[in-house]
Order: sequence, then C-alpha cells, then structure tokens
Amino acid sequence: MDALLADLISGDEALAETAMNQLVALGEETFPALKDLLDSPDADHRWWALSVLAQIETADVNWMLPALDDESVEVRQCAALALSVHPDEKSVSSLINALHDPDSMVSTLAANALVKIGEAAVPALLTVLEEKMTGENTLQIKAARLGAVRALATIADSRAIPAMMSALEEDSVFMKHWAEIGLEKLGLDMVYMKLK
Repeated sequence: MDALLADLISGDEALAETAMNQLVALGEETFPALKDLLDSPDADHRWWALSVLAQIETADVNWMLPALDDESVEVRQCAALALSVHPDEKSVSSLINALHDPDSMVSTLAANALVKIGEAAVPALLTVLEEKMTGENTLQIKAARLGAVRALATIADSRAIPAMMSALEEDSVFMKHWAEIGLEKLGLDMVYMKLK
C-alpha cells in the first residue's frame, strides 16, 4: 500500500488516478493512511485523500467535514463533493456554513450535498433564507440564500412553502425562478398563478 500512497501524492496525474482506483478497492484498510494525508501541509495530498475517501462507502463523514474549512479552495470543493456522495445529517451545519463560502463552486456543491441529505436539511436551509443582506458579506449571503432556495425547491418539502412564497416577492430573478420551481414541484404553481 505504501507504493500506492506514494503514487497518489506523486504529482503525476496518471499515476495518482491509477493509485486512487486501487486504494478505493482496498477500502477500509486505507483509512489510517488517508486520515494521515488529510493532515498533510500539502493541499494536493489532502485533495487526493478526500478523493479516495469519497469513493469508499464506509468512510466516516467526520473525516471530511473539517476540509470544508480548508485554506485551499480545491480541498473545500472536494470536501463538499465528497459529502454529497456521503449524505449524512451530521453534515448539515457544516454544509450550511459552506453555503457562505466565497468560492461559488464550494457554495453550489454544498447546496447539492444538502439536497442529497433531503428533509433533514430543511430547517437549517430555512434559516439561511431568513438572513438579512447587510454588511461586508452581502454577496456571500446572497449566494447562500440562492443555494438554499435552490436546495429547498429540489427537496420539495411543504415546510418550505411560506419561504418560497416570500422568495417570489424578492428582486432577484434567480430567487423567484427557484421558488417557482419549488412551488410547481409541490403542485402549488396554479395557486401562485391565481394569486398573481
């Protein structure tokens, strides 16, 4: 396994891809070494460790969650993607925080992961829609709110109806779009048309 780990972090993409597939096949026996790589000072090493863990069904999301706060945007993106492959209620709070990431891809991938978690994520997503857009983080809050309404529209949980109805009144075309899609999925598009 040492040779595979060396190939994984060699910097040679072809070697790393081959090693990744073989490490995934080894499964749980790779966990100690991959957990060590998650603590590496090299972002590339952390990224490859997450990439392998994401593909092992029994990987613990607790190993992936800290990477949502990594200094490397690529590692944060990889972590959000990994968590969408391992949907778990334990991830909701960290993924809600990741909706506010300055990188739009991290925010989008976090929203996708929350969709995979489904109904358990709805209460936290609703709180994001209540956030006020003030201060220096206005763009991040806008992005988080958009990701939240998109996730809620995709989940299509009736608890989100009042929030989606409110989103229809916002200035954002994108917020309105996702609110309309969510209401349509819930069979309320005709009600909205009558109210209009």
